[in-house]
Amino acid sequence: MALPQAKLDATEARLAALTPLAGGAWLTAAQDQAVARLRAMGLPGRRDEYWRYTRPDRLISVEPTPASVFKAKDETPIFDAFDAIKLVFVDGVFSPDLSDQPAVDGLEIERLSDAGAKDIHWAKDLYGVLEARGQNPVERPLAALNTAYAQDGFLIRATGKVSKPVRMIYLHESTTSDAILHHVIKVEEGADLTVIENGPAAARFNKVMEVDVADTGAFHHIRAQGRDHERQAATHIFARLGRESLFKSFTLTANGVLTRNEVVIELTGDDASAHVAGCALGDGDFLHDDTVFITHDAVNCESRQVFKKVLRNGATGVFQGKILVKQGAQKTDGYQISQSLLLDDDAQFLAKPELEIYADDVACSHGSTSGALDETALFYLRSRGVPVKQATDMLTLAFLAEAIEEIADEAIADEIHDRLAAWLQRRRG
Repeated sequence: MALPQAKLDATEARLAALTPLAGGAWLTAAQDQAVARLRAMGLPGRRDEYWRYTRPDRLISVEPTPASVFKAKDETPIFDAFDAIKLVFVDGVFSPDLSDQPAVDGLEIERLSDAGAKDIHWAKDLYGVLEARGQNPVERPLAALNTAYAQDGFLIRATGKVSKPVRMIYLHESTTSDAILHHVIKVEEGADLTVIENGPAAARFNKVMEVDVADTGAFHHIRAQGRDHERQAATHIFARLGRESLFKSFTLTANGVLTRNEVVIELTGDDASAHVAGCALGDGDFLHDDTVFITHDAVNCESRQVFKKVLRNGATGVFQGKILVKQGAQKTDGYQISQSLLLDDDAQFLAKPELEIYADDVACSHGSTSGALDETALFYLRSRGVPVKQATDMLTLAFLAEAIEEIADEAIADEIHDRLAAWLQRRRG
């Protein structure tokens, strides 16, 4: 079916303003296929089912909306206390001078521009491949745009248990930067890798991460999306899990005028496990959208979706989560919870939880709630001398605890908890 003229015009205008990264045969082929996918579906619009809660205008415009740069005062950057391999990007461009040399056993890291110039590379079987698989049954045009026009990124392969996390730091310095990054991560059989991300990245940020976890492999992912309030971001994670593999991802979002995080996971091997969680705190002009699609296509697999949002002063939270259990995916254990804490009458939470099940031996559940603080608990704390604002913060942190518990590393979980407490304290007035 032909695209509406307005969508066709918007798509062609955006493409005309972009230039693909020069590369060898495999990268060029992936880029051409992504452009064809994008032209077939068009950039997103408000009439699209999965965009009706989130206006995509600022994410698809030819030029990004300018975003001021936030400078923290007397505050150590998050995750700085952890020993990790640092890969630093400034406005979407890799900075070798600010980065570490990744010399660690069991780990291969190569820049997209270097690997893409080769005619043959292991990433040929993954770059754009998982993204293309994730376009069905729900179209994700911003991800196709990314595959076609990503300007930088890393190809990472873990061949053993990597002793240090890989930490990607995204610095924002230009008020009009428009960053498009694409990472491909391959975790080989029995390997174990942790990736940490932090920073606002750019005025507008489009990022794709494709993750392939082989049999008995494990991938841990933690990110904090930065505190630049005017930034706009669309991120995508596409993951494929093999037999007895593990995938865990946690996202912390505080501030940001527009953020949409999409996660698409396929459990293709028996006894695999996928956990996706997040905490979002919004104040004022803030829209945060978590859109998750998990497909169970193997026996005895587990998935968990745990998302908590704290909203006030007109902030908006969105959750669209789906669990698809295919025929034959028996003994599936699927859990999904999305909850919002509305600290005043101006905030709102929009949720669309879904289950689609074609197997008969499963245990799947989903729930979504939205409400204010527990007045009884608040009264209990106040009756024991706790000031009302401090009591509110204590109950808010308790509300967020279930999502934070999804982080396997206790030290990182403690760091996230402390940052959330500091964010709340700054807003006590």
